[in-house]
Amino acid sequence: MFSAIARVFRTPDLRRKIAFTLAIIAIYRLGAHIPAPFVDFPNIQECLQITGTTEGLLSLVNLFSGGALLQLSIFALGVMPYITATIIVQLLRVVIPHFETLYKEGQSGQAKLTQYTRYLTIALALLQSTTLVTVARSGQLFGVTDVAACQQVLTNDVWWAQLLMIITMTAGTGLIMWFAELVTERGIGNGMSLLIFTSIAAAFPASMWAIATSQGFEVFLLVLAVGIVVVALVVFVEQSQRRIPVQYAKRMVGRRTYGGTNTYIPIKVNMAGVVPVIFASSLLYIPALIAQFNQPQAGEEAAPWVAWIAQYFTTGDSPIYMATYFLLIVGFTYFYVAITFNPVDVADNMKKYGGFIPGIRAGRPTAEYLDYVLTRITLPGSIYLGLIALLPLIALATVGANQNFPFGGASILIIVGVGLETVKQIDAQLQQRHYEGLLR
Repeated sequence: MFSAIARVFRTPDLRRKIAFTLAIIAIYRLGAHIPAPFVDFPNIQECLQITGTTEGLLSLVNLFSGGALLQLSIFALGVMPYITATIIVQLLRVVIPHFETLYKEGQSGQAKLTQYTRYLTIALALLQSTTLVTVARSGQLFGVTDVAACQQVLTNDVWWAQLLMIITMTAGTGLIMWFAELVTERGIGNGMSLLIFTSIAAAFPASMWAIATSQGFEVFLLVLAVGIVVVALVVFVEQSQRRIPVQYAKRMVGRRTYGGTNTYIPIKVNMAGVVPVIFASSLLYIPALIAQFNQPQAGEEAAPWVAWIAQYFTTGDSPIYMATYFLLIVGFTYFYVAITFNPVDVADNMKKYGGFIPGIRAGRPTAEYLDYVLTRITLPGSIYLGLIALLPLIALATVGANQNFPFGGASILIIVGVGLETVKQIDAQLQQRHYEGLLR
């Protein structure tokens, strides 16, 4: 293993790519700690020590930004606008035929979709930064009303100061997007995925230390043991796939023979990735947001539906919340897989190039067979996603360590997935140069 790592750094081209990637990551993490204009940094730090974190969608955005959101830094929005824009563009392919046509055009069409994603990212960043500054100005950023520091996180709340903050955060999102594209072109791995990986991994040491200091060393060891088991299970499931054999008939084109090869269609157990978890978290935040805007005045009694939402949907330790969260993840998994994998298109492409599944007729029977396999393999994948997402909520209900539990939900799925893909890319580049990869 050490000799393989040494080969990585002895290869000049690979060494330059890794150094460039690490330099971009360092700049990204530095920007996450530089406060935006007119932000009262001491008050922000005091509130972070008191509250630790927030619940719901705001917690998810703060996770993906590496803690930059609640610090109101220049990179406060992190990669979340780009993730949202990418998901929206993928979903629009089903609704807008022009987007589906661009997707099938190859490299030129993909470049157009990428450009649309960039424009949508900036628009979402503008909207989200406006919302964030408005919430910070109202003193509701940390959800604490009895601490003076949390009510005064801005040093100047006039309109032009707020406009400058919005422009700064939007420009920060554009800069992050550029960093990610630079890493993809000149570095190692997918740039946006690596930045998300960095943001989440940066919070791991502080989370583990917080568990050790607040819950005790025994709970710390228990969480560490659970984390090792969870990582091993996630790696196993993420690498699991159902391979459907495909044969291509021989055909003569001029004097050359094409086809006659055997291959397979890999269908992963978890084809949806982390997207269903993000969808479910976002949707579950809506009831709490509606209830927050309908809070009663001082001395008045809250409406029954507001009290019910406050009791069951504002914290994750409620059985109703957990059951709803799990069912939403299962439903969104089937929905997203149905959008991203079209058995009819796969069957048509196989028939076009003379491919067939042994024992299955080409055309419609092949599409029905692929749909049959996909429907059944998605069930364990969706249950796996739901159980992984519930781990932090179970930790909250048992040891009260939800905000510090790092081995669950979207975080562990992203870290394991990005880690595996990056190692595979390094391994592939080593094999091109030394005929021996990083993995054996």
